[in-house]
Amino acid sequence: MINPFKKTYSQDEIEFFKFLANIKLFEKLSYDEMALFKPFFYLRYYTMDEVVFFRNDPSNALYVIKSGKISLAMDIKDSFEHLITLKAGYAFGENALLQNTFRVYTTIVVSDKAEIYVIPKVNFEEILESRTRIKARMMESLAEHYNELNTNLVKTYKSSYGFFNLAQIFKK
Repeated sequence: MINPFKKTYSQDEIEFFKFLANIKLFEKLSYDEMALFKPFFYLRYYTMDEVVFFRNDPSNALYVIKSGKISLAMDIKDSFEHLITLKAGYAFGENALLQNTFRVYTTIVVSDKAEIYVIPKVNFEEILESRTRIKARMMESLAEHYNELNTNLVKTYKSSYGFFNLAQIFKK
């Protein structure tokens, strides 16, 4: 039986939801849940060498790459050390989901141009405050992401024969 009250989506909306479904933070959400975020995604255009945000900036938005490439880099003294290049279909700045956080790396556009969806933290928080199931699923995805980063950190430490002091990351 067809439910006449069920929300239907345009082909463009469905394509956007399919795109979001491939992003770690949104992968556990239904289309109806993703639809709550859609009005708050703003598409921004960037050019080569443009900085999206700097390390230590307040974490005020989440970013999702629609097209182009972004370098995550650490500024060490007077230069940047490249960490990874992200391409379309990846999110960054995910610590915006956490309270009172600051950026831990700098992001720089490394393609001729980039299209990046930006969702301000304030809009994200509005949705998560009133929808605990969505918040739980997204926080679970964030925890899985951070667990993967921690696992990679330990593997790197082991393979580098303790080149750095791993205990330093556990300081309070």
